[in-house]
Amino acid sequence: MAGAPPGEQAILLRRTLIKWAIVAASVALVLALPEPEGIQPGGWTFLAIFAGTMVGLVVQPVPGGAVVLLGVAATAVFGIRPLGTALSGYADPLVWLVLSAFMIARGMIKSGMGRRIALLFVRFLGRTSLGLGYALAITDGFLASVIPSNSARAGGILFPLTRSISESYDSHPGPTADRLGGYLMPLVYQTDVIVCAMFLTGQASNPLIAGFVLQAIGVEISYLMWMVGALVPGLISLAFVPYLLYRAFPPEVKKTPDAARFAATELEAMGPVSRNEWLMLGTFLLILFLWLTPAWHGIDYAVVALLGLATLILTGVLTWEDIITERSAWDVFIWYGGLLQLARILTESGITTWFAEATGGMLGGLPWAPMLGILVLVYFYAHYAFASITAHATAMFIPFLTVAVAAGAPPLLTALLLLYFSNLCASLTHYGTTPAPIFFGSRYVSQARWWKIGFVVSVSHVVVWSVFGMTWWKILGWW
Repeated sequence: MAGAPPGEQAILLRRTLIKWAIVAASVALVLALPEPEGIQPGGWTFLAIFAGTMVGLVVQPVPGGAVVLLGVAATAVFGIRPLGTALSGYADPLVWLVLSAFMIARGMIKSGMGRRIALLFVRFLGRTSLGLGYALAITDGFLASVIPSNSARAGGILFPLTRSISESYDSHPGPTADRLGGYLMPLVYQTDVIVCAMFLTGQASNPLIAGFVLQAIGVEISYLMWMVGALVPGLISLAFVPYLLYRAFPPEVKKTPDAARFAATELEAMGPVSRNEWLMLGTFLLILFLWLTPAWHGIDYAVVALLGLATLILTGVLTWEDIITERSAWDVFIWYGGLLQLARILTESGITTWFAEATGGMLGGLPWAPMLGILVLVYFYAHYAFASITAHATAMFIPFLTVAVAAGAPPLLTALLLLYFSNLCASLTHYGTTPAPIFFGSRYVSQARWWKIGFVVSVSHVVVWSVFGMTWWKILGWW
């Protein structure tokens, strides 16, 4: 707000006050409701704090990390939990895993290895617009196996490359958008959403969601289990969605030999693989290998991530200045650790049990299968109301999982559907997850068309991951 003209400052201040009023109203609404039986002392006050935090994450009167920190502070100020307990989420290994992996993403971008990998795939597959889409999707999938920052992958590496290729075919926002950019921009975003669902490291809140599963039903979703569960439906979606968009919203340019030549020229300009690129690639592959083989060595995922980060620091790929100035990583650290603890307190307070019993009473009489279908669809399409996968999952994951399991649904099946749908639902809107505003903001696609694409793709996700996913998990013996 500082530095803006006085008139603009007044508008921004008014908008911020309105947002705070919405947060305060959500807190007041919960406190005004009668407290049900079975809630632990202080639990209803905590629910009001939790509701205010979730609403704050949606409307954001201040950045999301600050909203969560205020929620954590409120649990201590109002005596819900001692300060040490309120802050204990920041000691969780998952929080340090995500922080370290974000730093590793910085190394992938700084060294140039991420861009080189993308250019290699484009040179190999990018002779048609459809092949170009697959090349960008495969690049994203490769990087997502270790890098949880979809903003770094899609926004930092793939978006500039996609825009450059589009412009090389004289495709710009406006009348020429449909030549190529109007196809590639939503395609890269939509396939990034699929990739987010395919790996524990697909996006920042996936380990948080895995933690919810462990908390609710006592099942640990390891890196390997997450990846294996997503393998069949994920590959089907990655194969189908680019073709679906190619048929439903075809680009005018079908052949793109210049894209392959552009990639070859850029690779030549980059020169031979540098020392830092080799070190980055070696560290990347080492982390991936150790995450895939914990049964052999027993090293915790977070320790592996810290080992990778330490390697990059000791070899000079990253400097301490890189570490302390990686703002997005520290922002994730603040909201991640805070939300992890707030979700635990929500469960401990008896709120989720009460919600399950109340919802089960309203849906009473339904067999578990149709009830599960209703719940997962409501969960999926509720993302229209969220601008964050994290806020959506934190607010709804454990209560919906608890309700379905209480109705007789297989616990792991329910958890897997909600877990993968937590990511796939981001396909719906131009604010579904962090990279969405980046690609939508390129102005190659109107909001109406973006939402139309999002809905069409969402239906394919529901079908593919319900039919092929559930069949695959049955074959694996998971339900």
